[in-house]
Amino acid sequence: MSNTISVGINGSCGRMGQRIVHLCACDPELTIGLALERPEHPKIGHDIGILSGIEKQDISLTTEISHSVDCIIDFSLPEAAIGVAESCEKWSIPLVMATTGLSSEQRARVESASQSIPVLLAPNMSLAVNLLMKLVRDAALALNGNSDGVDVEILERHHRFKEDAPSGTALEFGNIISQEMGQTTHAHGREGRPGARPANEIGYHAIRTGDNVGQHTIVFGLMGETLELAHRAQTRDCYARGAVMAAKFLAGQPAGMYSMENLLFP
Repeated sequence: MSNTISVGINGSCGRMGQRIVHLCACDPELTIGLALERPEHPKIGHDIGILSGIEKQDISLTTEISHSVDCIIDFSLPEAAIGVAESCEKWSIPLVMATTGLSSEQRARVESASQSIPVLLAPNMSLAVNLLMKLVRDAALALNGNSDGVDVEILERHHRFKEDAPSGTALEFGNIISQEMGQTTHAHGREGRPGARPANEIGYHAIRTGDNVGQHTIVFGLMGETLELAHRAQTRDCYARGAVMAAKFLAGQPAGMYSMENLLFP
């Protein structure tokens, strides 16, 4: 019996999907068990290895799950989230949900799947970003109650093709901070004459330029000093590697909701 983990990739012809194909193909602990894409994709039936620019993998691009694997990694579009979650429930397959931009309804449906299968849902798969989330929480907790007040701004940069703004990661940073510091207003950009900055506000600024694969900077502004915590991705592999590590972690886990924090801080 093989000791390798069989991974399915939903969205396998996308930018992230192809990187996961590459990483799985060269990892002795993994095998590619499924390569999934939307029904109208023009390359359905073609070998995913050839489509990804590597050697043939003997796995054809298909539109739906036809057999069980040890884990599915979903790097697709929000509209596909419900479908892949339901399919994983049907086949009792653990699901790593790496797709961002989910609506509250879509997120709730993915979370409900965790009643019967293990689901790891994260707005960002980078190990360093998830470590930064812990550092941001620690900073927010330490700065909460500062008598002079603390202004929080979140800046994010991504490539011109990204469809959602602010990024899911930026929103998660804001959620973490507001949990610890109590801000109730989330402002997206500024223009005109908005007046003095409210004390209970977190500001978000989304920049879309070139092929930037992702930068996030969290600014804590105090009177007389500023603290900035930042992450800059050089390649998409940081997200792909994190998703692959999440799949290795999730395979064989009991049903329930998991996060990258469970992987980093077991």
